[in-house]
Amino acid sequence: MRHCLTTLLLCLITAWAGAQGYTVSKTFKIGSPGGWDYIAVGPNGKLYVSHGTQVNILDAKTGDSVGVIPNTTGVHGIAFVESLGKGYTSNGRLNNVTVFDLKTAAVLGQIATGQNPDAILYDPFSKTIITCNGRSHDLTVIDPAKGTVTATIALDGKPETAVSDNAGRIYVNIEDKNKITVVDIRENKVVTSWPLGAEGPTGLEIDRKTKRLFAGCDKQLVVMDATNGNVVTKLPIGDGCDGVGYDESKGLIFASCGEGKLTVIRQSSAAAYNVAENVPTKRSARTIAVDGHTHRVYLPFADTEPGAAGERPKVIPGTFGVLVVSPK
Repeated sequence: MRHCLTTLLLCLITAWAGAQGYTVSKTFKIGSPGGWDYIAVGPNGKLYVSHGTQVNILDAKTGDSVGVIPNTTGVHGIAFVESLGKGYTSNGRLNNVTVFDLKTAAVLGQIATGQNPDAILYDPFSKTIITCNGRSHDLTVIDPAKGTVTATIALDGKPETAVSDNAGRIYVNIEDKNKITVVDIRENKVVTSWPLGAEGPTGLEIDRKTKRLFAGCDKQLVVMDATNGNVVTKLPIGDGCDGVGYDESKGLIFASCGEGKLTVIRQSSAAAYNVAENVPTKRSARTIAVDGHTHRVYLPFADTEPGAAGERPKVIPGTFGVLVVSPK
């Protein structure tokens, strides 16, 4: 009888997990030409999509276009300081940050950074904007209230993505060294580095409650203890990961993979993780934004066709858009 009850319980748990699955529910069309990188959910119900020389702003519910931030050539990421009513874009080819008004999308100015600013984040602990500068191998720290650079933090490799523990530490994926570097933002200096034991770290997220880092690497998601750098576990994900998202209330980690797969990982505890499902998306849908309120996942993509030998696939003009992945 006990065995039967256990089996029944496992079946119910499995059925419940399946019922909580995800599927592509909508496609927001943008269409205009240009490459892309990060996407961000703003504090105002809007989506900000990096797109070549501009940032497209969409209504997060309908996908309607509600604005554009121009002249952001080589734009990678978008960050927000809601208390100041401002947003920030990292412009890789201009080596600067564009500051814009969250209500009107009006450009308020530019701030010079290191070379090829890639990921960008707001750290509420230090109340600073931080850019990961891929070519100059450093971080630029900006005081958003004054609009000035307050520090440049040298690194020993290429910073891809960074997250904050909101308590004084910044964690940085160093893509070409396969490690996470820890920065003390109070002192503006590197304090240690931890090997990931996996290749090509790109996307990075953090669970501040359990102090766990989630690093998207080549076909693996590495879960790391943010207090000591110990690797908790590694899980299989799709190929071509360039983004990781985390829905804290659901305990779900998402790895967006350019092969056309969104790997969903369930966090049962600080030590227990399992792959819940692999959601079919689109080839090239490699970056991600998770809305913790609606539990929607947003993935920029474009249809592609094979390039010449040794070249990247070519984007088919007019096909750029955003996939909306929602709970079933």
